[in-house]
Formats: sequence, C-alpha cells, structure tokens
Amino acid sequence: MPKNRAISCFIMLLGLCFLAGTCFAEQVREESRSRCLQSIEFLTGFSKANLRHGGDYTLVPIIVDFDFNLKPLTEKIDFNPPVLFQFQLEPSISPVTESDANVEIGTGFILKIGLLPETSKFQPYIKGGPGIAYTTQHTREQGTQFNFFQYAGMGMHYFFTKDMAFTVEGRYRHLSNCGIRQPNHGINSFFALLGIAYQF
Repeated sequence: MPKNRAISCFIMLLGLCFLAGTCFAEQVREESRSRCLQSIEFLTGFSKANLRHGGDYTLVPIIVDFDFNLKPLTEKIDFNPPVLFQFQLEPSISPVTESDANVEIGTGFILKIGLLPETSKFQPYIKGGPGIAYTTQHTREQGTQFNFFQYAGMGMHYFFTKDMAFTVEGRYRHLSNCGIRQPNHGINSFFALLGIAYQF
C-alpha cells in the first residue's frame, strides 16, 4: 500500500510535467496567439508549522514560479476560459530557522485558475497541486528527509503596470513521505507570501 501511494504521486508529477512539455512543444510547432511561458513570479514570506516533537517548524520560502499558459491545449477541445488557466513549475529554496537551522529544497507542479477575466487589473486566483521536497533536517515526524507535498492556496495579482503585478498569497501545505517509511505523521504548514509577477 505505501509503495502504491508513492507510485501514484510519481505518476501525477510526471503527468503535470508532460502537460507543460506538450504546451511548449505546441508553441514551437505552430505560431500560437498565446504564449506558452506566460509569466514568471518571485515570492517570499513566512511559513510556520507545529511539530509533535520539537516545537515549531518555521521557514522563509524563496519561490520562483514559471507560469505556462494551458489555453493553447484547451482550445483544441473548444475550452477557452476568459480567466487565467496555467500550469506552474515552482522551484523553491527555504531556509529553516526553527526548530533547527537547515534548508528545505523542493519543486511544485501546480494548477492555477483565475477568478476574474484575464484582462482585469485585479486578478484573484486559486491554485493547488503536488510537489517534492528535501530537507537537511531530520524530524521525528518523518522517517525520511525526501518527502512529497500537496498544497492548496489562494491569492491575488494587482497589475500596477501592463506587465508587472504585485502578488499576495496564502496557502496550506501538507508534507509527508507517502508512507514510504515510518514514522510518517506529516507536517502541516501555513504560508503567507508576497511577490512580484512579470508577464511576457
């Protein structure tokens, strides 16, 4: 059963990477009116979790989002929503300040959906998806330093110029090893993030 969960997580990650690759190939193959790599975002902020053993797990995330437009693919099935509809590849490095000083490195594979028309100056959105993370710290919650995560979040872009936006975002993340090794209690964190987005 634990191995089945790990295989399922891995297949999901491969599927999301395939989506981004297909989108990029589509842009190269034909002159799409929509760019595939639509924007890039830089986010940082604060995250905190309570460990069962050892107090708080506090980190300072430093995140880069590569936002791939999925509409060149969805147009082929006559689905063309007026809102943001993106796949995000999200590498991050996060210094951990508590309980022990260490570093968490990871990558998320995220689906992001806007809630207002894409031309709006205010662009609220929801997002979520899986990812992988490695932490240099051993915790009593997790039997492995290599883990998977899933998160859900919401935020808003405010475009103060045509191409630049200020971003505010909150998210909830669950980190665990998919039952590969015990213990596997998981670490649940809340993130508060601020950032800048540049749209190509």
